[in-house]
Amino acid sequence: MTTLNLDDFSDLIERPDGGTRRDAEERRERLAVPPGALGRLDELGEWLSAAQGSVPVRAVGQPRAVVFAGDHGVASLDVSGRPAGSAHELVRAFLEGASPAAVLARRAGVPVRIIDAGLDCDPELLPDEVVRHRVRRGSGRIDVENALTIEEAEQAVRLGMRIADEEADSGTDLVVLGDLSVGGTTPASTLIAALCGTDASVVTGRGGAGIDDLAWMRKCAAVRDALRRARPVLGDQLELLATVGGADLAAATGFLLQSAVRRVPVILDGVVSAACALVGQRAAFRAPDWWIAGHMSGEPAQAKALDRMALVPLLDQGVTLGEGTGALLALPLVQAAAALAAELPEAPLAPAPEKDADDGAAADADPASD
Repeated sequence: MTTLNLDDFSDLIERPDGGTRRDAEERRERLAVPPGALGRLDELGEWLSAAQGSVPVRAVGQPRAVVFAGDHGVASLDVSGRPAGSAHELVRAFLEGASPAAVLARRAGVPVRIIDAGLDCDPELLPDEVVRHRVRRGSGRIDVENALTIEEAEQAVRLGMRIADEEADSGTDLVVLGDLSVGGTTPASTLIAALCGTDASVVTGRGGAGIDDLAWMRKCAAVRDALRRARPVLGDQLELLATVGGADLAAATGFLLQSAVRRVPVILDGVVSAACALVGQRAAFRAPDWWIAGHMSGEPAQAKALDRMALVPLLDQGVTLGEGTGALLALPLVQAAAALAAELPEAPLAPAPEKDADDGAAADADPASD
């Protein structure tokens, strides 16, 4: 029996400080660089200022990449470009620095934390700090069965909440959220279709690994069948995650919500993090104010979710890979926005106009002397 109600987050999450944001906007008006000349960088700096409650904004000093990993049973239907149960290989490549996201994190000096929420592999294949959080081995095939039991869904959400608390307590001031999964875009697309009231064909994309037309049709059918199972439980977000989500998606949802509670801003990556964010928005409507979309992944479901949350991606470079790659690419933009807002000088005040000598003499004259 679950004791967790995601709707309770609605009372726990406040918006970033509106007064601070207005102060940041006023300060921006006083800078030597003309308003509007820096485009969205101004908006980013003001968003960060409100999140921090600080004017001027502080530099992003302790960013962290947090990546939730898991395997999905639906991958056995050949809906992914990778073999079912092979997500641990992606994790291993990341740990060895051989993946694009690992390269970007290393170049940016961003520490990475990978959490195994539901990988389908022997724990001995990966370091203990990765696998010790595992909720279960793999998630169920969502077209015909639940991804998780309700108890496992609660455990996964609480795992994400705990990781968010640990990051906030350690001083992390900005999180890059990523995912490492095989089959993960299928439950993500299902969640988004269910929450947006959309058909399977509208949200089904080709995933980070890329799939051919036959695989796309299988994936579309899987989303369609999972969507039929999702609609009856739309009123309960935890049950929705248990029915058509997965351990990694449930953990990421808990992480996003608790990060908003702890006032830690997050850069979202692709369709998986967008799906988790959309579930989070359904639970707590103010939560998306703490998130920004790093990039446009090309997945139609991601575009649908971001539009519903009114989040405009920072980048659109055609990057379809997950793992936090797009969010890591966006991180330097956020850091640059903070630096510009904090370090650009204010324009000097214009000198007061001098009084005309004749005007002054006339003003000093005594009218009674005429």
